[in-house]
Amino acid sequence: MSRWLWLLALFAIAVAIALFAGNNQGTVTLYWPPYRVDLSLNLVLLLLVGAFVFLHAVLGAMSALFDLPRQALRWRTQQKERAMYGSLLDGWSHMLAGRFIRARKSAEAVLVQERSLDNSGQRVANAPQVRTLAHLLAAESAQSLQDRPGREDHLKQALSQASARDAQEVHEGALMRAARWALQDQEPEAAMTWLQGLPQGAARRTLALRTKLKAARLARRTADAMETARLLAKHRAFSAGAAQSLVRGLAIDLLNAAHDVAQLQRAWNSLEPSERLMPELAVHAAQKLSALGGDAQVAREWLAPVWDQQAELGDSIKVKLVLALEAGMDSLDSAWLARIEAAQKANPRDATLQYLAGMACMKRQLWGKAQQHLSQAALALQDIRLHRKAWRALAELAEERGDLDTAAKAWKRAATD
Repeated sequence: MSRWLWLLALFAIAVAIALFAGNNQGTVTLYWPPYRVDLSLNLVLLLLVGAFVFLHAVLGAMSALFDLPRQALRWRTQQKERAMYGSLLDGWSHMLAGRFIRARKSAEAVLVQERSLDNSGQRVANAPQVRTLAHLLAAESAQSLQDRPGREDHLKQALSQASARDAQEVHEGALMRAARWALQDQEPEAAMTWLQGLPQGAARRTLALRTKLKAARLARRTADAMETARLLAKHRAFSAGAAQSLVRGLAIDLLNAAHDVAQLQRAWNSLEPSERLMPELAVHAAQKLSALGGDAQVAREWLAPVWDQQAELGDSIKVKLVLALEAGMDSLDSAWLARIEAAQKANPRDATLQYLAGMACMKRQLWGKAQQHLSQAALALQDIRLHRKAWRALAELAEERGDLDTAAKAWKRAATD
């Protein structure tokens, strides 16, 4: 569209000039005694335009001539900047290729070139970022070369350079690199200190959270590791299965760190509701509570959500659930006994549930029902622990009846099977 407008404008100008110049009878007379010069008005206008164009060209040529030194200086500065950026790229290329000495030399060359430009008054626009990246490159090379003093020196200078407002992101990167180097040196507390210097937004980035998780686990700060793992799971830094496994493992470590019932209760309360529904976690907490001499009723409350989904559990976790419930059989109430019998009747072929029902009846002194359930369970149980416990219980029941021969056979089966 613009081209057509320009073409129409040119046509209009051409028409105006033709109309004006074609019928223009005007003249211009110049008097220079004793001379007189008559010129047509068209020629005078043409000469004026030509003089203007000539003068403009002369002034442009003089300006270009006087601007040559400045252009030469700018060209030399550009060459130095290109050499500086080229050295920076070469340094990172050498670093990726494992040539750490060459990478360090390239980083030092960048610093020398940038300093030369600054001393000559030609300051680079992004000088803080360039200096920080060069120092980080040199520090990374020193870390790979096990030169810790060199690494600390370059890191200190990188942080001082990156303190400028226009290099904030590079400053954050320097802190993250420092934290990772501390982890490589097996110094988790130092890594946590470096990460604490990050702004709140940067501290919640996935890379920072991963580093914090490693540092917290290495420092055995399970609570911090749990919180970080939850944030990573929300950010979808892991797959759903991996995140669940990680959180479950950290939660188990948190429960294992408890040395009395009060600490265990606080650790359990610190877990999120979704975590308390994990079967492995609830069973482990109940077993830990039983080992610390805690209230069996509290343990059963923790196990109640797991029991409601016991039909969907695998054999190994179901065995652990049965063992956890068995540990509190002495205080088993009638409500739980009814729940156990209802589950056993709903799935009569489940030997694990038969065993649990038999042990519950035995604790409640329901000898006949206990004998029936345990006899059926002992023949079908696959888990060796439950199998032997079932035969021992049958031996004790036989002794209660005074049937010593049956008791002896049961004790033998418990010892040999």
